Amino acid sequence: MPCCERKRTLPLRTLVIACTLLFLPLAACLAQPAPDAPASRIVSGPGGGCIAGALELPADGPGYQTVRASRSWFWGHPDTVAALETLGRRAEAAGLPTLYMNDISRPHGGPIVGLHASHQVGLDADVWLDVSPKPELTPAARDAVEVASLVTPDGRGVDPARWSAGHVTLLRLAAGLPGIDRILVNPAIKQQLCRTPMADRAWLRVIRPWYGHAAHMHLHFRCPTGQPECRDLAPVPPGDGCDATLAWWFEQLDVPPPPPAPLHPALPLPAACTAILAGPP
Repeated sequence: MPCCERKRTLPLRTLVIACTLLFLPLAACLAQPAPDAPASRIVSGPGGGCIAGALELPADGPGYQTVRASRSWFWGHPDTVAALETLGRRAEAAGLPTLYMNDISRPHGGPIVGLHASHQVGLDADVWLDVSPKPELTPAARDAVEVASLVTPDGRGVDPARWSAGHVTLLRLAAGLPGIDRILVNPAIKQQLCRTPMADRAWLRVIRPWYGHAAHMHLHFRCPTGQPECRDLAPVPPGDGCDATLAWWFEQLDVPPPPPAPLHPALPLPAACTAILAGPP
């Protein structure tokens, strides 16, 4: 069992030595659950569920930092937290500037009212698509980070003044993370990837077009092993996705928008989430 998922706490010096020998991220190893913390338990799926035993992504780590802490949540399944730390390390090794990490889930999951329909079970994470050099930020500036859109105002392409090879590298690294199911980006970003010459196109399969997502990517991970109550999304279709299904998104730009649909009430959460959401922080 990895040191960062132990059920019993260990002396700090032992943890540091063990994690160093195993090449594990020190921040994750130090973020141990309390001795009596419950094992992770995911109930249902990203659109209506909860999680017990989540871990909080450390605010700083190799290759990344969290932002907008006053309006964001950074709790996820241990596998999700480990994957995001892996992304930070791999991005740093690839020469990319520090990544900005944003929402994962609340401490027990459940709805994040007014912000996300998903992000409810610790398997979703937002990472800003900003590969520009970043200055040292004051806490106030870090909390107020805004990232510019990569997409042109008409939605038909990326802004050539902002798009770079670094974005391709970052998305490719994210697509190779353990347990990744799909990555949501704006259709214009997916289109740009499809137009980019590359020898290996297999990873494009998990890059999926979706509304918005012009300045960040939404990572969704598959249900971890040993989670019988967790519900996965339907599998991503085969192929690289650079086909008629992508063209459809741009055809919609020529169609008059429909009238606003009435708001639908949120789906009821599973009964098991009542006790989980009422648990201690």
